[in-house]
Amino acid sequence: MFELSGPFRQQHFLAGLLLTELALALEPEAEGAFLLHKKAISAVHSLLCGHDTDPRYAEATVKACVAELYLPLLSIARDTLPRLHDFAEGPGQRSRLASMLDSDTEGEGDIAGTINPSVAMAIAGGPLAPGSRASISQGPPTASRAGCALSAESSRTLLACVLWVLKNAEPALLQRWAADLTLPQLGRLLDLLYLCLAAFEYKGKKAFERINSLTFKKSLDMKARLEEAILGTIGARQEMVRRSRERSPFGNPENVRWRKSVTHWKQTSDRVDKTKDEMEHEALVEGNLATEASLVVLDTLEIIVQTVMLSEARESVLGAVLKVVLYSLGSAQSALFLQHGLATQRALVSKFPELLFEEDTELCADLCLRLLRHCGSRISTIRTHASASLYLLMRQNFEIGHNFARVKMQVTMSLSSLVGTTQNFSEEHLRRSLKTILTYAEEDVGLRDSTFAEQVQDLMFNLHMILTDTVKMKEHQEDPEMLIDLMYRIARGYQGSPDLRLTWLQNMAGKHAELGNHAEAAQCMVHAAALVAEYLALLEDHRHLPIGCVSFQNISSNVLEESAISDDILSPDEEGFCSGKHFTELGLVGLLEQAAGYFTMGGLYEAVNEVYKNLIPILEAHRDYKKLAAVHGKLQEAFTKIMHQSSGWERVFGTYFRVGFYGARFGDLDEQEFVYKEPSITKLAEISHRLEEFYTERFGDDVVEIIKDSNPVDKSKLDAQKAYIQITYVEPYFDTYELKDRVTYFDRNYGLRTFLFCTPFTPDGRAHGELPEQHKRKTLLSTDHAFPYIKTRIRVCHREETVLTPVEVAIEDMQKKTRELAFATEQDPPDAKMLQMVLQGSVGPTVNQGPLEVAQVFLAEIPEDPKLFRHHNKLRLCFKDFCKKCEDALRKNKALIGPDQKEYHRELERNYCRLREALQPLLTQRLPQLLAPTPPGLRNSLNRASFRKADL
Repeated sequence: MFELSGPFRQQHFLAGLLLTELALALEPEAEGAFLLHKKAISAVHSLLCGHDTDPRYAEATVKACVAELYLPLLSIARDTLPRLHDFAEGPGQRSRLASMLDSDTEGEGDIAGTINPSVAMAIAGGPLAPGSRASISQGPPTASRAGCALSAESSRTLLACVLWVLKNAEPALLQRWAADLTLPQLGRLLDLLYLCLAAFEYKGKKAFERINSLTFKKSLDMKARLEEAILGTIGARQEMVRRSRERSPFGNPENVRWRKSVTHWKQTSDRVDKTKDEMEHEALVEGNLATEASLVVLDTLEIIVQTVMLSEARESVLGAVLKVVLYSLGSAQSALFLQHGLATQRALVSKFPELLFEEDTELCADLCLRLLRHCGSRISTIRTHASASLYLLMRQNFEIGHNFARVKMQVTMSLSSLVGTTQNFSEEHLRRSLKTILTYAEEDVGLRDSTFAEQVQDLMFNLHMILTDTVKMKEHQEDPEMLIDLMYRIARGYQGSPDLRLTWLQNMAGKHAELGNHAEAAQCMVHAAALVAEYLALLEDHRHLPIGCVSFQNISSNVLEESAISDDILSPDEEGFCSGKHFTELGLVGLLEQAAGYFTMGGLYEAVNEVYKNLIPILEAHRDYKKLAAVHGKLQEAFTKIMHQSSGWERVFGTYFRVGFYGARFGDLDEQEFVYKEPSITKLAEISHRLEEFYTERFGDDVVEIIKDSNPVDKSKLDAQKAYIQITYVEPYFDTYELKDRVTYFDRNYGLRTFLFCTPFTPDGRAHGELPEQHKRKTLLSTDHAFPYIKTRIRVCHREETVLTPVEVAIEDMQKKTRELAFATEQDPPDAKMLQMVLQGSVGPTVNQGPLEVAQVFLAEIPEDPKLFRHHNKLRLCFKDFCKKCEDALRKNKALIGPDQKEYHRELERNYCRLREALQPLLTQRLPQLLAPTPPGLRNSLNRASFRKADL
């Protein structure tokens, strides 16, 4: 009855003849298939439309008898599935279910080899590999019989015929047919139902307006061409050339100039410039058709469930059924369908809880995500049904294990993911749904004596906190620093919930990547990998796995904060914890690969090497030589780039500014200091303008003021009604012992925690003055974490100030000049221009505050205060070293210059000689302390008591 057998064609001759012709037209090898598809399918469609509108067949029993004539259409459509148009959003979104069921029964049925493994991935929720749609040609020999694909219009018409038969056929007949199907055939049927959902999904009024505007544009173009032809402005030859260039990419097998079947929707190409009423009517029809198609699919799914309840392959089939239901709940649906769809979902989960709570957790995660989306619906009936479904999900999970840790974790993760990725999210309506769920729990008599209501209350509180943070995130969408800070705070709040922390770390990485902060995105992925490594280390000890976050401290010292996830917080065997796909070795590999990719994009090639040090042992343990080859290739590229950029000037990793906020208008930021990491070569004026413009938009005009200097801020002198921002350029600071390890340019720009800025001042309040009055305030700022971190601004946790006297300022200036001379002299390859510029600034005659004037001010007289003897002597030594470096620089310059610069070099030498002669008497003075005779008791340096006598 469901196959085009000989008895069927003898009993139903006309229907059998029609369906036989349809099956022949849909054969892959059929000649002129493109034109035949439409004619054959249209014939069946026209007949079914006639039957449906015929008043003689109005009764359901009569219509069921008519539908029996077309039952073989179901088998024909099922076998044609690989050639139907793909209505899904991405490439190759179906036949996942068929291949999944086929894997359970190897060799069963003769159609297994023709299943396309790249279709219906949307149901599984997993990403599709690039180019997977073309993989059908690489499958078994039967898979190559794909033939000519059906157009979108023909496929949609055929699926409409299938839905008519499914709707009107006797349910008992369909149940017997489903019982006789093999497991792969049943998978194909489920794929067909999924395709029906995708084909008739409601796209909204805007889609019709867009299609209409495109069609109208085409009509205007044709009108213009017609006018050109009539007026004679275009010749026949030009018209022929134009037509040849515009030949259809679909080919021209039937030698027709234009085919209406090429268009996506027939009804939109019949007329152009439709009125608003006509478009609204079409949208209404499409909406009703989408609802009817989805309800027919839902009824068929329930028939399949009743059929397989007692079969051995029940679990695999029911899992596939649930995936189709989840897809229908995730697409654009009417309120009527969602009420029935959610009721079907509740029935499925109630009868077969093992689908969600004993098997794959991805089904549970997908279901929680869809239910939460509908809990935020603007329609109250949808919210009611979604709230009921979510509550029953928690209740069933609790009844199985006296807690609903899995659902609790998946709901919280889904909400975190939802608010982190969805823009048009209704926070107000979701709060109402959460209140409804809480009411259900409080009034549930059956679980009143348990801790269920209390656990639900805790979960609702956590969800409300996430929503509160979501509102703040929406307020700060234009303030990337504040937005990242909020996401950071949420992630930190989930320190004891690895799944949730991982979700928010990934959200932060995505936001950083969107903003172009690749180093920070990489740090987020490193923290995520360290989190997973901590969990895997708790399960069992594998030599090829990292031993925890300690293994990542060479990448970043900040990563040690992930060690908070330890035995006292996390039990790896606890239900619901660390149940995501990332908490596996494969997940760890994926996170490390993403981290390496972000580091590469950020130019941090040295960090790429450290990441791969943790990844390579895992790949070696799994004998994954393909990935190992790729990893070593990427390492070679990274090391090559490091070699070519060894000087460091080719890479600028970031610029740092200290930003202070003052004023009650800033709220939590008042009197807070941060170090901001800005993109490379950002000027002070740029960040000042950006922050001033942003906070002016937020607080209003004439409210925000930028403090121009870097002096300490006296808040009592500020206007309470205004908001003040102080911005200062800061440089990384390293102690002498640190510089021994920070050899390369990368080392001096990575793992930065201490910053320095200097503020010149004089006793009378001016910034600059004469040399004897010029003081300097050196301010060291220490941050909570080292840059780069998972956010671009870090709070200043410690501040240390040092005031330099004028002679100490002079010593620093001379040391700086000496370092510049040494660098210009030793540079490889040598740079003659840079060397001459530094020499000119050192030995050339200057108007004020040159080396000679510094010496005359501070070395002309011996200081009266003995405490200044040490500084006086140190400055003399600095000048001696400075003179030595000048000689070296002149010698190097003489070797570099050409004949045309000899006179210039002699002038430099004369200037140096004059400088040395002027400095000679100042540098040969000896301090009185050095001229004093040494007491006899201090000569014995081996006698420790002599030091005590000296003190006396």
